[in-house]
Amino acid sequence: MKVAIVHYWLVRMRGGEQVLEALCELFPQADIHTHVYDPAAVSETIRRHPVHTSFIQRLPGARRWYQKYLPLMPIALEQMDLRGYDLVISVESGPAKGVIVPPEATHVCYCCTPMRYLWDMVHDYRENAGFLTRWVTPILTHYLRLWDQASAARVDRFVASSSYVAARIRKYYRREATVIPPPVDTGAFQPARERDDFYLMVGQLVGYKRTDLAIEAFRRLDRRLVIIGAGAEFGRLRAKAGPNVTLMGYQSPEVLRDHYGRCRALIFPGKEDFGIVPVEAMAAGKPVIAYHRGGVRDSVVDGKTGVFFDAQTPDALIEAVRRFESLEAHFVTEEIVRHARQFDRRVFKERMEKFIQESLCKAGE
Repeated sequence: MKVAIVHYWLVRMRGGEQVLEALCELFPQADIHTHVYDPAAVSETIRRHPVHTSFIQRLPGARRWYQKYLPLMPIALEQMDLRGYDLVISVESGPAKGVIVPPEATHVCYCCTPMRYLWDMVHDYRENAGFLTRWVTPILTHYLRLWDQASAARVDRFVASSSYVAARIRKYYRREATVIPPPVDTGAFQPARERDDFYLMVGQLVGYKRTDLAIEAFRRLDRRLVIIGAGAEFGRLRAKAGPNVTLMGYQSPEVLRDHYGRCRALIFPGKEDFGIVPVEAMAAGKPVIAYHRGGVRDSVVDGKTGVFFDAQTPDALIEAVRRFESLEAHFVTEEIVRHARQFDRRVFKERMEKFIQESLCKAGE
């Protein structure tokens, strides 16, 4: 069986690339097709596969400014030559599912998320853009939404990263999706022998992660908060942080694992499509204090592996932290770790392999 995996762009290793990496392990003979490829930015597992790029790879500054070429990506996808493939798996977060596959091929789309900057978060992205981008955005997003919805009809079967994403696929594409959470290397994390007296937040420092909310809440709580991550808002957030809040910037995986193991709990105030960070924290035996929206509802169990709050306000987060502290002695490290293991990389590969085999059998009927 000849297999092609279509990925939006390969310029870093994040959640979507972890999905791709696991699929590469499932299909070691597969070819990869993508818009832009930077070999130095991805894992050895991905580099072992033949990688075919679109014409966007040859455009000026494509590796750095690939998102500027978003309007050209529908054309680029439709020019990809997928003749001779029996199975095409697209990994969607940026444009990927719009490829034209042979009529006899089966096309499975693993949708990390319908493109947020085209649908429910278009106004958030526009507010933070420059003048020219704000002026052009309504025209471009209208065209891209039409194409994005039409290209959903080219997919035989959808997989969603969470129940939240499955609902968005149903809303925007009018298609049903099977939920298979993305792979997490849960074995890489473990509880520390001794707990330290700080709370932890991990992630990119961008608006929708709501790091500002966490900083304000902890300034008023007078508890220690450590924030690991880099991003456009680092300077603004550091200026806002009080003496009890530490912004560490980007840190190595070793430092990150150490902080997961030693913290009291993870703070997760944003709304994510799934949220790998909470699963990593739980794999280290740590409870999660999370905003009760988005994909985290699939991974965190209130009162057993964490605590939820229902409004993105400092007051709601403060109340959740106090509730957590009143229940802290009742959280069992071993149970939290056991719960996290259902999201392990091995489980993901088993579920995806079964789903793909069922899709191929259904196509052959």
